[in-house]
Amino acid sequence: MAIAITRQVSPRFNECEITYIDRSPININIAHAQHEEYVQALKDMGCEVVELPAEPDLPDSVFVEDTAFILPQAAVITRPGADSRRPETETIIPALQPYRALLLIQEPGTVDGGDVLVLDKDIFVGMSTRSNHAAVDQINILVGKFGYQAQGVELHDCLHLKSAVTQVDAKTLLINRNWVDAHHFAGFDLIDVDPSEPFAANCLPVNGEILFPEAFPKTRAKLEARGFKVRTVQVDELAKAEGAITCCSLIIQ
Repeated sequence: MAIAITRQVSPRFNECEITYIDRSPININIAHAQHEEYVQALKDMGCEVVELPAEPDLPDSVFVEDTAFILPQAAVITRPGADSRRPETETIIPALQPYRALLLIQEPGTVDGGDVLVLDKDIFVGMSTRSNHAAVDQINILVGKFGYQAQGVELHDCLHLKSAVTQVDAKTLLINRNWVDAHHFAGFDLIDVDPSEPFAANCLPVNGEILFPEAFPKTRAKLEARGFKVRTVQVDELAKAEGAITCCSLIIQ
C-alpha cells in the first residue's frame, strides 16, 4: 500500500511565498475544504494517509513535497530555497523516519522537492530560484552509491521543475515545453499540455490512477485519450499559493 504524508493548511496561508503569479486573496475555508477533498481522493485511490497537523507559523507548510524526495533506498531531506520555509523540514523528519533512512542536504545547497523529478535512476533538478547546483552535487554524493545520477535542468518562467513536467507512468511524461526543454527527456513518450492550460503539466500517479486538477479539462482529455484513468480534484484555491497536485503530499511506495 502506498503511504501519503500530508499536512493541514496553515492559518497563515495568505502569507505564502509567491514568485511567478500575482498575489490574490485566499479564502482559507475553501483552501481547507479543497485540501480535505485532496486527502480523501488519496484515500479513495488506496493510500494510507498520514495527516500532520497545521503549522501555525509556517504559511507554505501544506506543500510537504518541498521538504523531501523519496527513493526506495532513502528519503532525502531538502533545504528549501526560501528562508521562510526551511523550518518545515523539522517536523517532516520524524514523520519520515519510520519509513526510510534519512539523508540531509546541507548549506550551501538549496533545493525544493518540487524541483526534483526522479525517473528510474536519473534525478532531474530544476535550476529554479529555489534550487542550486550545490544541491545537485550533494545529491550525487548522497545517493550515487545507490546508482542514481543527478543533473540540473534549466527552467523558464515557472516556479519548479514539476510545474513544467511530471511523470504519468514509467515511460510517459506530461510536459509544458515552453517552461522546460524536452531534449532532457529523450526516450520518454511526451504528452503536451493544451496550449490554453500552461499550468496543467503537474499530475500525481498513484496506484494506477492519475490525480489531476479539475481546472484543466483539455489536458485531462489528452490523458484519457491515451488510456489513463484520471481522478480530478478542485485545487484552484491552493493554486493561488503556487501550489499544484504533487505539492500537497509525499508518496511512499
